[in-house]
Amino acid sequence: KLLSGEGRSRQSSQPVALAAMVCIRQATVEDLIAMQACNLQCLPENYYMKYYFYHMLSWPQLLFVAEDYNKKIVGYVLAKMEDETDDEVHGHITSLAVLRTHRKLGLATKLMRATEAAMIETFAAKFLSLHVRVTNRAALTLYRDTLGFNIDDTDPKYYADQEDAYFMKKTFGPQGAKPDKKKPKASGGLLALQQEKADKGDAKEADEPAEGLDEGLRLKNSELWGSGCRDSQAAKFDPPTREAEADKEGEAEAADKKKKKRGKKK
Repeated sequence: KLLSGEGRSRQSSQPVALAAMVCIRQATVEDLIAMQACNLQCLPENYYMKYYFYHMLSWPQLLFVAEDYNKKIVGYVLAKMEDETDDEVHGHITSLAVLRTHRKLGLATKLMRATEAAMIETFAAKFLSLHVRVTNRAALTLYRDTLGFNIDDTDPKYYADQEDAYFMKKTFGPQGAKPDKKKPKASGGLLALQQEKADKGDAKEADEPAEGLDEGLRLKNSELWGSGCRDSQAAKFDPPTREAEADKEGEAEAADKKKKKRGKKK
């Protein structure tokens, strides 16, 4: 029976409404049983519960689940960091699954995006890898066309049923490294001196605030007043040096001696 225009619009709006009622969040230990159940329903590659615990204890930042409005786990991603090879720091997708009732809603893409972001932010991963069956066209389309993976190699008889697997990689690029947050440089004066000390590696000294105005007045005129103010202003506030103070003391002593001699003559 053909659907009317209203019926077709209702049917097409159902996936959108369904997707809006599913949230992507970080997995917890309480989710592991539901994640395993989802895996058993969707994939032929299954794992013991201790393998899920191993991922949760080692890389809790990388595990995410899709949860519907009934608090049911309808999808998950199981990921880890590879640290036993000589390659650059990188992540690996152990397993990704979404229940048939919730497919074609973009949940797999959202799960993958979430774990990719966590790998970059937490571990500064340079790239991400995974294995997929050569006959799994739907997964290949997702990884290659939507998520930007490339086939790097083929591993013969990778799976238990002797089927070959594509080894796929996605390079994160410059954003894989943690950004170096630099403070803006000061334009002049005391802040410029502190910035210069920090750039030279003397962070301890640079972090300490200047003690009073006298210390700042000993700076060079150009550093203290900036390019717009020169010697005319700086000279007004130039503190006396030790030599000048010694000269004044000598003059005072000479004046005292003269007074004493005049007193004796009288």
